[in-house]
Amino acid sequence: SYFLRHARSRNYVSESEVCKLESVPLDFGDYHPLKPITVTESKTKKMNRKGSTSSTSSSSSSSLMDPLSSVLDGTDPLSLFAAAADPVTTAPPTDGARRKRDKDESSAVGSDFEPWSSKRGEILARYTTTEKLSINLYMGSEKGKATTTGSAVSEKVRTRLEELDDLEEGSQKELLNLTQQDYMNRIEELNQSLKDAWSSDQKVKALKIVIQCSKLLSDTTVIQFYPSKFVLITDILDTFGKLVYERILSMCVDNRVSLPDNFSPESVNDTAKETCLNWFFKIASIRELIPRFYVEAAILKCNKFLSKTGISECLPRLTSMIRGIGDPLVAVYARAYLCRVGMEVAPQLKESLNKNFFDFLLTFKQIHGDTVQNQLVVQCVEIPLYLTLYSPAIDWILQCIAYHAPDVLLTEMMERCKKLGNNALLLNSVMSAFRAEFIAARSMDFIGMIKECDESGFPKHLLFRSLGLNLALADPPENDRLQILNEAWKVITKLKNPQDYINCAEVWVEYTCRHFTKREVNTVLADVIKHMTPDRAFEDAYPQLQSIIQKVITYIYDFALLFSVEKFLPFLDMFQKESVRVEVCKCIMESFIKHQQESTKDPVILNALLHICKTMHDSVNALTLEDEKRMLAALINGFIKMVSFGRDFEQQLSFYVEARSMFCNLEPVLVQLIHSVNQLAMETRRVMKGNHSRKTAAFVRACVAFCFITIPSLSSIFTRLNLYLHSGQVALANQCLSQADAFFKAAVSLVPEVPKMISIDGKMRPSDAFLLEFLCNFFSTLLVVPDHPEQGVLFLVRGLLNVIQDYTWEDNSDDKVRIYTNVLHLLSAMTQEAFIYHVDKVDSNDTLYGGDSKFLAEINKLSETVVSQILDHLKTLGKEETLKRQSQLALYFFNTILAHGDLRNNRLNQLSVNLWNLAQKHGFADTKTMVKTLEYIKRRSKQPEMSHFTDLALRLPLQSRT
Repeated sequence: SYFLRHARSRNYVSESEVCKLESVPLDFGDYHPLKPITVTESKTKKMNRKGSTSSTSSSSSSSLMDPLSSVLDGTDPLSLFAAAADPVTTAPPTDGARRKRDKDESSAVGSDFEPWSSKRGEILARYTTTEKLSINLYMGSEKGKATTTGSAVSEKVRTRLEELDDLEEGSQKELLNLTQQDYMNRIEELNQSLKDAWSSDQKVKALKIVIQCSKLLSDTTVIQFYPSKFVLITDILDTFGKLVYERILSMCVDNRVSLPDNFSPESVNDTAKETCLNWFFKIASIRELIPRFYVEAAILKCNKFLSKTGISECLPRLTSMIRGIGDPLVAVYARAYLCRVGMEVAPQLKESLNKNFFDFLLTFKQIHGDTVQNQLVVQCVEIPLYLTLYSPAIDWILQCIAYHAPDVLLTEMMERCKKLGNNALLLNSVMSAFRAEFIAARSMDFIGMIKECDESGFPKHLLFRSLGLNLALADPPENDRLQILNEAWKVITKLKNPQDYINCAEVWVEYTCRHFTKREVNTVLADVIKHMTPDRAFEDAYPQLQSIIQKVITYIYDFALLFSVEKFLPFLDMFQKESVRVEVCKCIMESFIKHQQESTKDPVILNALLHICKTMHDSVNALTLEDEKRMLAALINGFIKMVSFGRDFEQQLSFYVEARSMFCNLEPVLVQLIHSVNQLAMETRRVMKGNHSRKTAAFVRACVAFCFITIPSLSSIFTRLNLYLHSGQVALANQCLSQADAFFKAAVSLVPEVPKMISIDGKMRPSDAFLLEFLCNFFSTLLVVPDHPEQGVLFLVRGLLNVIQDYTWEDNSDDKVRIYTNVLHLLSAMTQEAFIYHVDKVDSNDTLYGGDSKFLAEINKLSETVVSQILDHLKTLGKEETLKRQSQLALYFFNTILAHGDLRNNRLNQLSVNLWNLAQKHGFADTKTMVKTLEYIKRRSKQPEMSHFTDLALRLPLQSRT
């Protein structure tokens, strides 16, 4: 008991003044810690692992340079690893330089040009078939394997020529009745065989595989699969072209120095040129037109090794070769491949690309010729379906031509398309490929052309869809906007097929939202409901309906306006599949949280959003993932925070009560509601300036009651503990003393239920640290809680100490003693004449007891019990394995006495010296901490009324570890 009988009297005000940091005026000048630092490199040579470059830092932000980039010399190590893992690329010594050059060449076409790779997946997904397919596979020739390394050159040449002839003579195996997936697997096998043959130096075999694959492009027996077949086969051709180019390039290395990025043919050595010519001669000897065209186009880039004008001379010749292909579908894809290769290797040679397209226009009438019609009859393919097979190829050709093309050229091409009959297919591709601004500016011209198209061929609704896609990206002339919408919607609303209708309507909803008012948007939504409700057609169109909702909330993000759109909520009713419905609700709530700047009490918004939030909440079940629950709760909480009825606090509380009943399955929402109600109580206190009337006192008690009955429904024990404490503090601040006692009693009674381990982010962690933190906060609050007149002195502190005493602590834990030490801090603060802090308009024990001797005697009794518990525990740590813990605890207790005890008392002084020696006794003390503590004591001894610290410092020896 001597600890608190001799607790140090504190003058908190003067102590606070002494502890304040001295304010010194600072002149920063140009320096500011948040200003960016410029790193100026003083050595430009590349650093090795051991080397270093000297650099100077300054605060000037004129030129920012990344010091890491300069070390890497422009190469990113992750990209190098990724490139090294590519099986296609062989890695001669100039790998880095080659990748750099390839990047430069591909960047000749800007990032605004949509690459072929982005269209590839869409084509494969769209053009499928259930019919059986056939494929001719190359079978390895025995002749090819007979050549020995000792053969004469002439023998080797003869053998290779025989191998090529062997291919022509049919060394192949036809596989029939393949499914689409089997066919794709076989093509992939061929691609891998090509790479394997190349890596094992079987160049002729590789060429045979490519020729064989190219031949497949002349086969249109399953015509609806042709676009996908083209994608698969040209992947192999691209691989082959790359392998040949890399091979010849590797032969140009001279003394480990590679060719510069823009090399000239003169810098290519004779061996590389000869090899390159050899490849072109081999390809020229292919008898069939289609494989000869495709394989030569694949290695078009290799012309760079032979002459400066090689590519520009080859492109017109290859363009003319396509005229020999009779099937218009095969021919148009050949043109597309030539454009693709041409844009990669020589995007500046636009004349050849234009000639390619004008050639196509001259043969366009073939599409409607008898030969094609007969083929379609045999395959049972309708003409509209057949025409859509052309779209990927024509779209690509036009995209290549339209890239950075002047409006004059685009206008000329548009006029040429106009003059052709049955031009709907071309018109669709023009709208897909040309710049959106070009199309939008001539919207009425295009509508006129669409009207004149023959309905029997290419469906008009697809043309309007393409036009709508352009108008979503660029605005038409203002005077034409309403007429454009009327003309388009006349056609769209007459569509009988729900899928055709919704595909079109989805695109035009965005145009309507961009340029018109809620009246027009409401009309469009009503029309969609009318078309999609019969026979539950909406069930097959959820993605498009979701897209419509997304577009509406993107453009109408004023929710008062949005919910005044009469058909918006009926539109939501079409989402009857729960998973889709919840996704739509999440989109709406995300938009609300993102765009709603001010809090709202609009009943229309509240009712609609409560309904939407309820839908999200009701989707939660036992199988819902924790992440999903967290996301839904965050959205609902975002909504709750945005609801405010201003000074109508009773209405606000009613809203929270309703929300609690609606969202009882999401714990984070209940937690938010408790915080919101506590905030409401504090806001009431602020408005009343702490002087509650009878009405406001009853209201804050209602708020407190809300929290008290909601907290037990939560599952997380620490959430409950912290909310009991927080709500008790709010009750205390509002002078609800009995309610505050109820919260604190509930918290005390809950402590024994804290488990040893708790789950945090899916992992089990010890709970001791969390419990210690909570109890320290609790003690801080208990200082200002006044005693209940019927419960005895410090009844809450006693109750909490009994709970801590009975709690089962871990054997190797000192948390119990650390808590007891913190209790001494509390008891010491309670002995002061005036407490360090108070709650406004609440009398704490310093006022109630006024330093009464009986009150202080009760505190002394408690402190006696606590100190004896601490000292007993220190004795139990005398075993060898626990000496380090004993040292740490002894120093911790010493610091408590130093801060809170009156060390002029001899017994307390002696206890502190004993603790100091115990901390050092077995060599486990932290010397640095001990030295700093002793320095602190010496510094304090110079302060007024602290001279006794001088004697104490002399009695505290520092021992070395040895």
